[in-house]
Amino acid sequence: MPDLIGLRERKYLDHTATHRVRGTEDLMRYAALITCCDIADFGPHRMLADEARRIRFRFADETLFALAQYILSLEPPRNPNLGDPRSAAGRRVFDREGCGGCHAPPHYTNNKLTLASGFTPQRDHPLHEDILPISVGTDPNLALKTRKGTGLYKVPSLRSVWYRGFFGHDGSVASLEEWFDPARLRDDFVPSGFKGYKVMHRAVPGHEYGLNLGSEDKAALIAFLKTL
Repeated sequence: MPDLIGLRERKYLDHTATHRVRGTEDLMRYAALITCCDIADFGPHRMLADEARRIRFRFADETLFALAQYILSLEPPRNPNLGDPRSAAGRRVFDREGCGGCHAPPHYTNNKLTLASGFTPQRDHPLHEDILPISVGTDPNLALKTRKGTGLYKVPSLRSVWYRGFFGHDGSVASLEEWFDPARLRDDFVPSGFKGYKVMHRAVPGHEYGLNLGSEDKAALIAFLKTL
């Protein structure tokens, strides 16, 4: 489930950047479309009968405006992870390893888009100015094989990762410690989050940045990320 806190600082909604966030109007439009008009199909699986697909209502503009204003006003809870020498060392690791290239402060995202593995956008793609010419190698199924498919993944913000829970666009990993564990690349790995239907173990590929850090640097980096 996505975190609705901090949308004022985001450029795109959804992991696959299906919608822009330019202000209140975009959130109003998104709420109206998703609430009343999403067909809720998953591949060949139809979740709604034909009768249920009929558009029976539309929220009043005043209601949608109030909802959007409320969402944009949300603030993160107070962070209990105060800075200390280890987190300060972690900031230096963050800078040294070039993490800010994609996760640029102060919002810890550059609000750009990365390519799903196997996707090549056309030269005149409408979002071409925001598309980075790289893929971080995460599982491409959401971006290529679902109704959310755009071929793209947005660069997520690292703000508030201390409380956000599951990581990766499929929620495979439940902790930062696990995210930076190179064992997750193995086929016999048991994810603490989403595994898949009747799946007991599988690799969690992609975003290999930081996996080869030494134990001290890795612990320091995690300590720093938890202060954001």
